[in-house]
Amino acid sequence: MKKTTAVLAVAAVVAAAVSVSTVLFSSSAASSQAMLYEGRRADVISAPVRYLSASDSPVVSARSCALINADTMELLYSRMPDYKTGMASTTKIMTGLIAAEYIEKNGYESYTLVPEEAAGIEGSSLYLKSGEKVRLIDLLYAMMLASANDAAAAIALSISPSIEDFAAVMNKRAEDMGLENTSFENPHGLDGDNHYTTASDLAALTAIALDNELLSKVVSTQNYTFEKEGTTVSVSNHNRLLSSYDGVNGVKTGYTKACGRCLVSSAERDGVRLIAVTLNAPNDWEDHRRMLDYGFSLMEVRTLAAEGEYSFDIPVAGGTVGSVKCENTLGLNACVFSAVEEDDIEVVAYLEKFLYAPVKKGQTVGKVRFTLDGKVLGEADIVALSDVGAQEYEKSLWEKIKDLFSYR
Repeated sequence: MKKTTAVLAVAAVVAAAVSVSTVLFSSSAASSQAMLYEGRRADVISAPVRYLSASDSPVVSARSCALINADTMELLYSRMPDYKTGMASTTKIMTGLIAAEYIEKNGYESYTLVPEEAAGIEGSSLYLKSGEKVRLIDLLYAMMLASANDAAAAIALSISPSIEDFAAVMNKRAEDMGLENTSFENPHGLDGDNHYTTASDLAALTAIALDNELLSKVVSTQNYTFEKEGTTVSVSNHNRLLSSYDGVNGVKTGYTKACGRCLVSSAERDGVRLIAVTLNAPNDWEDHRRMLDYGFSLMEVRTLAAEGEYSFDIPVAGGTVGSVKCENTLGLNACVFSAVEEDDIEVVAYLEKFLYAPVKKGQTVGKVRFTLDGKVLGEADIVALSDVGAQEYEKSLWEKIKDLFSYR
């Protein structure tokens, strides 16, 4: 049954166990009543304890870890999530984001001549030679799949004049994201006194980084082949979860002796998107399987509004008809905790008190907002289903006489 309420007075109706309040405002007040929302932030927030299952929480080997909902940044499970520690090659998630944005801006055929400083970097390597011509997109794949440190350095030096300057770019981006406990010294993740992060910061960084379509595509790729000065080069993804855990689509492995085994994974099932981070985890693959299993057991995507579920008749002033039927013409889904009851979700319709003719079909006249614990889950626009023309006005005899003399 459609959830419908009167529009001439503030009212609340109950339909399908959901309470719907209606807030009315005139056209002149619409702008002041509208909600303004900021973009995605890197602030991880604690999930309400009542929706979590302590008895089913995973046992992990990681010194620190974090599991978040990638869309809401809610922390679903953690161990010392704000503990500052080295991140090894998971550093390359930030390097990869900056590189992907640079490639998107400058073209997929953008290339670099490998600087001498990038050749011979210790650790995992593409064995680049000074002066080699290599496409940045190929370096990006080599860095994210095979964890090539020399590829990371070559990318950094193609974007900035020095490793230090590129690290400054990374730190500025971290600051802009709101990552308060993260500091970068280099683009590849080799140990440094001022090179550190936390599990919660790294999870938030990853959630935002994966909004970039190119980077998201790269980290989900298992194998990649490219040409480098006449030689065919193939790289394989070190992330074994891509082929062993249903729904995993990234992101990055890492290891140094000082940092231990580090791993960031992302996974999606039925619209639920999760990010898992473990730092210094001897049994990281199993840690991630357990964390992701736990996360998927907690969350589900639920329909907040079916198409046409919310219907209103709104008066029209000066129209050829007295009112116009308005509905949400698009459905709305949201990821929520499975333990959330239907009546836990507050539903409020914000509507124009009346409309001035003419009204155009598809014109937005209000919205239905869904909130849980004071947090907005989503909004469905309410639009007019038909045109309403303006009523033709016939002037009186006196008005016609006034018009006649006004032109003299």
